[in-house]
Amino acid sequence: MRRELDQCDLAIVERLSRDARVSNREIAEQLGVTEGTVRSRVKRMEHEKQIRLTAVTNIDRFHDAALAYIWIEVERSDQTRDVAGRLAGINELGFVGVMLGRADILVITMVRNAEHLARFVHKRISVIDGVRGTQSTLGVNFIKHDYRMARIVG
Repeated sequence: MRRELDQCDLAIVERLSRDARVSNREIAEQLGVTEGTVRSRVKRMEHEKQIRLTAVTNIDRFHDAALAYIWIEVERSDQTRDVAGRLAGINELGFVGVMLGRADILVITMVRNAEHLARFVHKRISVIDGVRGTQSTLGVNFIKHDYRMARIVG
């Protein structure tokens, strides 16, 4: 049974989102609860797939790579989920989302340069059955990149 996150859960998630290496003891001290409370709540939220603790790549440190946004149009709307599922199987793609608006699907990956992006799109994406066309953009300068994007705007 999955339950809603309460204020204590949200405070734990907020603290972990700033530094997932922080100890349960330190979180407990900051929140005024026991270390066991923090440990059991983190374990429960992980088990219920409400949170996932993981390392993320700091894209600011990759000087020889750029973030590539690839907007994909499918031939027929009923193919969107199938195409997205096949795209999700491509290891190099870090994000696959079904979208409303500009395109049917958005995928995000890292590439070395425009030539590398073109090769990737032609050899790995355009060949997928149901893909009608693509448009790509390269991120060249990130003013803000918050790894804690999972917060919902209030």
